[in-house]
Amino acid sequence: MYRPKPFQEASAGRIKMEPHNLSSVAGTPAPEIDIDQTLVYRLLKEQHPDLADLSIHPVSCGWDNAIFRLGEQLSIRLPRRQLGAMLIEHEQTWLPQLAKGLQRIPGDHLPIPVPTPVRLGKPSPDYPWRWSILPWLSGVTADQQELVVNQAERFAAFLRSLHIPAPAHAPHNQFRGVPLSHRQVDVEVRMKRLKATTNLITSEIQQIWHQALAAPIDILSTWLHGDLHPHNILVAEGLITGVIDWGDLTAGDRATDLAAIWMLFSDADLRQRTINAYAPISEATWQRAKGWAVFFGVVLLETGLVDNPQQAAIGEKTLRHLLEDV
Repeated sequence: MYRPKPFQEASAGRIKMEPHNLSSVAGTPAPEIDIDQTLVYRLLKEQHPDLADLSIHPVSCGWDNAIFRLGEQLSIRLPRRQLGAMLIEHEQTWLPQLAKGLQRIPGDHLPIPVPTPVRLGKPSPDYPWRWSILPWLSGVTADQQELVVNQAERFAAFLRSLHIPAPAHAPHNQFRGVPLSHRQVDVEVRMKRLKATTNLITSEIQQIWHQALAAPIDILSTWLHGDLHPHNILVAEGLITGVIDWGDLTAGDRATDLAAIWMLFSDADLRQRTINAYAPISEATWQRAKGWAVFFGVVLLETGLVDNPQQAAIGEKTLRHLLEDV
């Protein structure tokens, strides 16, 4: 039988759904259940016995999921806490719906691989949540490797293909794709704390933020990834090999995803090439995109400073890229 650990407040310190208690900053949340190769083998043996003889190797353990490589072609993602379990279910439900929507548009497809689940796992006496078997995508996270020049246009093409009108019944996320005013209190409390401890919250960053708050949402709602930071983008030899972790897939303001331009591209010319390739789109949308980049930069920097230097580095670089483009 599984042995859950003491429950941790689901939203504490999370990248995707930030803490409601803004008086303190939490680091990486503790797992609510221990996940190891033995557990993975038992789950496979019970539910997908034809895969149980494949090799199982731990790959990474993030905020919400433990990742294992299964043989040469597959991977397994298992939630390590209740909030991650909710996101896995969301991804299992809605990522196939996005794929169906793309199929209905002649010639449209996502030009970068997306690991849509190929098998689904169910709760069992050993493990309380749903889990996924997905294609294995090679590469390292995008914060570890610079992208080559032609990836600017390729990433813009990916975003344009993704940002299609969502159906009326598409999910909505209270943390992503919403008006930036919904994130204002959180961001400004964090900015105040960071201003006291770093030199990154400059008057220019504050101006970008306030301009973004004032920019109206002047475009229709579309599908968006919702959490397109560098740890969810894989790269090999400078080429983007996959976009992962679709648990925040939602309908809303595409400016949320466009913020990735300032997180991904260190070179100002590549950022401009990506913007040009994605255009045309309104100036208000680009202002909101920069505001979302401020949001991600501030959240990643502050939570990362607690116990995740790689995450803090992403946040710092994002804010510096915004300053370079002023």
